[in-house]
Amino acid sequence: MSQLVDRFIRYVKVNTRSDAASQTIPTTPGQIELARVIEKELSELGLSDIHYNEKNGFLTARLPKNTTTDIPAIGFIAHLDTADFEAEGITPQIFPEYDGQDVLLNRELGLTMKVEEFPNLKDYKGQTLITTDGTTLLGADDKAGVAEIIEAVIYLLEHPEISRGDVWIAFGPDEEIGRGADRFDVAAFPATFAYTVDSGRVGSFEYETFNAAQAVIEIEGTSVHPGTAYGLMVNAIKVGEQIDALLPADEVPEKTRGYEGFYLLNRFSGTLDHAELTYIIRDHDKEKFAARKQFLQERVEEVNGQLDRPRCTITFVDQYYNMKEIIEKDMRPVELAVKAMNNLGIKPLIAPFRGGTDGSKISYLGLPTPNLFAGGENFHGQYEFITAEAMEAAVKTIVEIIKENAAGGVHS
Repeated sequence: MSQLVDRFIRYVKVNTRSDAASQTIPTTPGQIELARVIEKELSELGLSDIHYNEKNGFLTARLPKNTTTDIPAIGFIAHLDTADFEAEGITPQIFPEYDGQDVLLNRELGLTMKVEEFPNLKDYKGQTLITTDGTTLLGADDKAGVAEIIEAVIYLLEHPEISRGDVWIAFGPDEEIGRGADRFDVAAFPATFAYTVDSGRVGSFEYETFNAAQAVIEIEGTSVHPGTAYGLMVNAIKVGEQIDALLPADEVPEKTRGYEGFYLLNRFSGTLDHAELTYIIRDHDKEKFAARKQFLQERVEEVNGQLDRPRCTITFVDQYYNMKEIIEKDMRPVELAVKAMNNLGIKPLIAPFRGGTDGSKISYLGLPTPNLFAGGENFHGQYEFITAEAMEAAVKTIVEIIKENAAGGVHS
């Protein structure tokens, strides 16, 4: 466990925060820095086919099979970048045998992670808790996944008696800004199916995601001096507010859960003569997803019809789709993960994921890729935490999946 924690802490100290405004691949140099560090470590471990692809920012490698038995090759994938939150100078704190009480993150700043606010903390009493110092995120999303995959590989190297097929691993960039997987080279990663190790608490497992789109509405106003504006001024800001008021008030993230979809106005900027609204649209159901886009289109047309001339335009960009439509055609990766967790006494926590993963896009590139837990909680902020025991459970689950895959219990 000490080696796993040391590896994790070493990785999180590299600032790999991605940058949506950057057009480089990856979007930030820290991601390349960490990829090169890991590349060297994989080489020292003696893995095969180690390759850092400068065109897409993915580091891939193969742990070769150790048997002549025909065993499907499987893959494990994690991302190198962290979310849009302070990631410079990450200073993890370790609390051995955590007492289940409030955690003082930063005495100087008076920052405390309170059990009242984060009741899941109680579930980790007695474990080795790893937190931030309250000034940055931690980076367990997804450097825990990176470290866990590598530790699983090390375990298999140290236990050659465990039969396995080819195990492919990949560490990629820019997951947090939704770009990295767009360039994933499936042809160079010849697994039958794979897993992203990028979900939350122990047992979490997803093979359903949202269908996702972005909509950008541009509004052309007419700016006139307010003293002489009668019958002339068209306030683009007010037109934008009018469009937003036509959307269902209860179909927003803060009022939906489970399989319920939503609209989210996540950016609104404007002046009298020009406004821009950016929405994200989410739904698990493909038909409802299409209907949501159509509904928003119709509301824009409705407002255009009330103006002196069409002043509003809307542009849609589909971002990713529900990977269930791919994975349900062959449920082996799901059945395998569930069997592995049950073998280890871990309760599978299977639920529709209210977001997307790299696996959403990779599945549609032809490689079915559900999402396996990495063990952390409170991702993307100063209250992020993980425990050594949760990471160890992820390592054991990866190894158990590989063992069960070799045993052939769920092969079609």
